[in-house]
Amino acid sequence: MALIVQKFGGSSVADAARVMNVASIVTDTYRAGNDVVVVVSAQGDTTDDLIAKAEEINPKASRREMDMLLASGEQISIALLAMAIEKLGCPVCSLLGWQAGFSTNSTHGSARIKKVSAERIKMEIAKKNIVVVAGFQGLNKYDDITTLGRGGSDTSAVAIAAAMQADRCQIFTDVEGVYTADPRKVPNAKKLEDISYDEMLELATLGAQVLNNRSVEMAKKYNVQLEVLSSLVRKPGTIVKEVSSMEKMLVRGVTKDTNVARITIIGVQNDPGIAYKIFGKLAAKNINVDIILQSVGRDNTKDIVFTTTKAHAEECVEVLQGLDLLAGLKITCETDVAKVSVVGAGMESHPGVAAKMFEALFEADINIQMIATSEIKISVLIDAKDADKAVSAIHNAFIPVLN
Repeated sequence: MALIVQKFGGSSVADAARVMNVASIVTDTYRAGNDVVVVVSAQGDTTDDLIAKAEEINPKASRREMDMLLASGEQISIALLAMAIEKLGCPVCSLLGWQAGFSTNSTHGSARIKKVSAERIKMEIAKKNIVVVAGFQGLNKYDDITTLGRGGSDTSAVAIAAAMQADRCQIFTDVEGVYTADPRKVPNAKKLEDISYDEMLELATLGAQVLNNRSVEMAKKYNVQLEVLSSLVRKPGTIVKEVSSMEKMLVRGVTKDTNVARITIIGVQNDPGIAYKIFGKLAAKNINVDIILQSVGRDNTKDIVFTTTKAHAEECVEVLQGLDLLAGLKITCETDVAKVSVVGAGMESHPGVAAKMFEALFEADINIQMIATSEIKISVLIDAKDADKAVSAIHNAFIPVLN
């Protein structure tokens, strides 16, 4: 007997037929002799619909009240799935995040999990119940409901798997695993049998929408073995784990991120501590930045260019305009950009990956605006209109290596 944690996203429970399909997967796992904990997201576009409803009432609603609203989507999902499991003849109990023992900090909208007290889950499993848990949510020290941010149900599932030392955590999606590129955009994309935590973390951070990056980070920390697989096709998926033999793994994936804004500050004084003062202020406002470039400049000045998310772009500009040291300087924001990246642990020991990537972009007549690298990734900033073409061109350049 094994303990299996299964997570199903919004598309997997989008309507009654899909809810019944998920119930069938869950009950088959249960009847095979396993203890089963299921984590579920809100149905389909429910979260987006709730956000739209909030904006009709108050576009500047507090994050606390937004959490109260958005958490309701998962409550609907767990109740419907529990009803479906009951219909198939298996014992079941649905739990909200706080009932399942999720304690978080108080950062509404993107709370961090502090602890999972899984006593209630264990008690229900001891009763031979399938346990259905609302993902994406928890409770802070003030007994207020919090949400974990986009993709938070992945993190909920991994947190439960870690707390209960589950044998496996299965993440069910609408694709059959982790691919070398988005198979809906790149027809010759290949499904990977396995991928390392580090590679998956980079892909998730850089725009691949298969897994939430926080869930991968947590899985690596607590050595939770993940399997990404389809809820629509009964086939083995991709295993995310520690992978020892890396010699043949040159490039494992190509991904894009269109949720990018480029901020430019022109004519900053070339004085010590300027970068610290700028980025320290942004950090204090919880604004994440990514690629950063600083020019040599002229007349004892320099230009600073960096990227952030579109959601943070407006606030970022407001913060910068409020800094005395930037008074009178030109600050621009562009959102028609995209970040395209290649990821692979084998890149660290194989020269020429960057050259091959840049050659593919050159042959596709795509201009590179910014470049960032690490041991296992290369990212470029390009025009958003070229993003899909860039992914295809780069993928085609490396596909012989991936075969």
